[in-house]
Amino acid sequence: MAIPAGSAVLEGALESPEGRRGVVLFAHGSGSSRHSPRNRFVARSLRDAGLATVLIDLLTVEEERSDAATGRLRFDIRLLADRLVGITDWLGAHPETRGLPIGYFGASTGAAAALVAAARRPAVVAAIVSRGGRPDLAQPHLSAVRAPTLFIVGERDLAVLDLTREAMRALPGVTQLATIGGASHLFEEPGALEDVARLARDWFVRRLLPPASGGA
Repeated sequence: MAIPAGSAVLEGALESPEGRRGVVLFAHGSGSSRHSPRNRFVARSLRDAGLATVLIDLLTVEEERSDAATGRLRFDIRLLADRLVGITDWLGAHPETRGLPIGYFGASTGAAAALVAAARRPAVVAAIVSRGGRPDLAQPHLSAVRAPTLFIVGERDLAVLDLTREAMRALPGVTQLATIGGASHLFEEPGALEDVARLARDWFVRRLLPPASGGA
């Protein structure tokens, strides 16, 4: 489906389980797309838990062609954050998602864009999960992020672990670091992506889904 994001129109997929009580917007990493098998795997887990998901290309077709040659736009965190903010505003008005709490799931450079966008919509974004993210690229905006943020990093991804620990000191809200034993940056090891999906699901369920009402 075509989703407006500011002056751009982006290709994405909004999938909503019946009885949805929250929505998670995915921000993929550099060189990836809405077809990322890792993000699609996590998204299925979230939908099974009652959350709607949005997988979307943050660049237009023309921009993708340009980026394939230059590699510049995938690192334009300001542009990617602008797109996330535009989609967030669209979700707030769309009939299927209006009124639902919103979370961000960001991977690699997409996690930096998610943090910047969350800083710009502190009253709207209720939770963030970063998978192998680059929070250092969002450094000037970290102090304005209010959403509880979970960082999931592979145990063997030493550079990102260091960057994440440093970024967590700058975030004023609730943060948590979960390391996946034996995993590298792309979580390609057996069972690693399942651990990512479980951790993300639990974080979003806790932060986005209202508690079940008790009986009289």
